[in-house]
Amino acid sequence: MRSATVWETPAMAAWLLWLIAGGLFAAGEMATLDLVLLMFAGGALGGMAVALAGGPVVLQLLAFIVVSAALLGVVRPIAKRHLTDRTPLQLDGVDTLVGKTAKVTRAVDVSGGRIRMGAEEWSARSQHSGESFAVGETVRILQVDGATAVVGDALE
Repeated sequence: MRSATVWETPAMAAWLLWLIAGGLFAAGEMATLDLVLLMFAGGALGGMAVALAGGPVVLQLLAFIVVSAALLGVVRPIAKRHLTDRTPLQLDGVDTLVGKTAKVTRAVDVSGGRIRMGAEEWSARSQHSGESFAVGETVRILQVDGATAVVGDALE
């Protein structure tokens, strides 16, 4: 007498197919990042649970549909809200310089000048006409316009 394998028992094969489907849905979610396929993966796990309990294919499909719909209707809106509302705006590139201070290396006025931040030297100009900063003064970067830092008084 030989032992039965996973593929020889229809009920066992069904749960394995649901598990594979759930894995494929989850993998597809990584490509889309829309939280829809992930809810279908949860539905596939619901179908798998019914298959493991020995339920017929009709109940497995019904479980898949009901669980997927519940996840899409309840969990997805909450998860999406948490992802969008609680993710801070990440600054990158030159936007990270705004708010930092620098030393003036060549007098800065509305027409130009130079500043040093750490090891980097940047061209700079003052924000307002009539505003100027002497060599050695500390200024605050208010914005970056192309390759020029727009600076103002560090005490602002």
